[in-house]
Amino acid sequence: MTPEEPHASKTIVRSARLLDVDAGRLMTPASVLIEGDHISEVGVARPPRDADIVDLGDVTLLPGLMDMELNLLMGGPAGPMSSVQDDPALKTLRAVANARTTLLAGFTTVRNLGLFVQTGGLLLDVALMRAIDAGWIDGPRVVPAGHAITPTGGHLDPTMFQGLAPGIMPLSVEEGICDGVEQIRRAVRYQIKYGAQVIKVCASGGVMSLTGSPGAQHFSNDELRAIVDEAHRRGIKVAAHAHGDQGIRAGVEAGIDCIEHGSLMSKETMEFMIKQGTFLVATSYLAEGLDVSRVHPALRAKAEEVFPQAKQNLRRAIKAGMRIACGTDAPAIPHGQNAKELWALVDRGMAPIDAIRAATIVSADLIGVNDRGRIKPGQLADLIAVPGNPLDDIEVTQDVQFVMKGGRIYKAGM
Repeated sequence: MTPEEPHASKTIVRSARLLDVDAGRLMTPASVLIEGDHISEVGVARPPRDADIVDLGDVTLLPGLMDMELNLLMGGPAGPMSSVQDDPALKTLRAVANARTTLLAGFTTVRNLGLFVQTGGLLLDVALMRAIDAGWIDGPRVVPAGHAITPTGGHLDPTMFQGLAPGIMPLSVEEGICDGVEQIRRAVRYQIKYGAQVIKVCASGGVMSLTGSPGAQHFSNDELRAIVDEAHRRGIKVAAHAHGDQGIRAGVEAGIDCIEHGSLMSKETMEFMIKQGTFLVATSYLAEGLDVSRVHPALRAKAEEVFPQAKQNLRRAIKAGMRIACGTDAPAIPHGQNAKELWALVDRGMAPIDAIRAATIVSADLIGVNDRGRIKPGQLADLIAVPGNPLDDIEVTQDVQFVMKGGRIYKAGM
């Protein structure tokens, strides 16, 4: 449906139930007063006469969900050669389609964690964010990383996905390939200059790239410290792709704010992360959702080794009380299936309310905002509705029937 502009007057959204994320309980019935793009009242005692009424019936209202690890510039309406055939303009148009799919799945805020393609130095995810914020296209609020920071031959060096020969698809320092402290500082400064709001770094090998062991540390300790120093001095957080214990530990010691995946971390490193307050974005549904049947045998072997260990480590991290935010690594799983990560968190031992918190208030903490993640006065009017009770059945979050972002309705009914 065509989004409805926020009304100059008021809107009341009614439903059978509303989830208080902080208290972990349902309010029944529910009514939320929205003025412009913010919530002004919950539990409306005296509806204003000039308010429009949106009655959703037998559904549960939730805050808009958040995905802290995806790439809207990839996947979606893609053919097998899209990564090398798309020019920057087509990649951006692909992102337009993926952004709308993600929003209609109930995810109203995302982190776009790292381009790793030739763009001529353009930060395509920053452009996407600006177009969405301007209201030109439909999509979630985007926290862009620009280009991922990775060493030559590291994970997210694009030549490492198909084992390409020298001279094919080379990336510049501005596009994130950098070696040594001097190049690293230049690469990070470039991303920040052109609008990155988070820095993505590859601290270890990967599963779906031909980088050798997924646990091997890629940047040196000095290089990791330089990345964090450049970002933190500008008030920018750093997220690190890291599967291996050595890379995770080095990243946390360097001051990295968030570990993506964390598959092979030791008990000691887990305890250190908790002590330091480092976030984990586990992307755990990859173990079920990533199709590795047709990938290179070496990559399939790594997936078969890493994913079972990652599931067990996430169970330990949940039990230990680590700060875990929701992230999917889409399009490694398809855009629009983001809520399956909540199912994975529950499957690994989280209570459904904590999985919802991982995709709301914990993710808000990770990106350093306090204006979303709850249905409370003063919060952005980012609301979704699902059937049934998500505290009993987390899978209902995969059946989003209503989406509002900033007071605009993007989806109403199936």
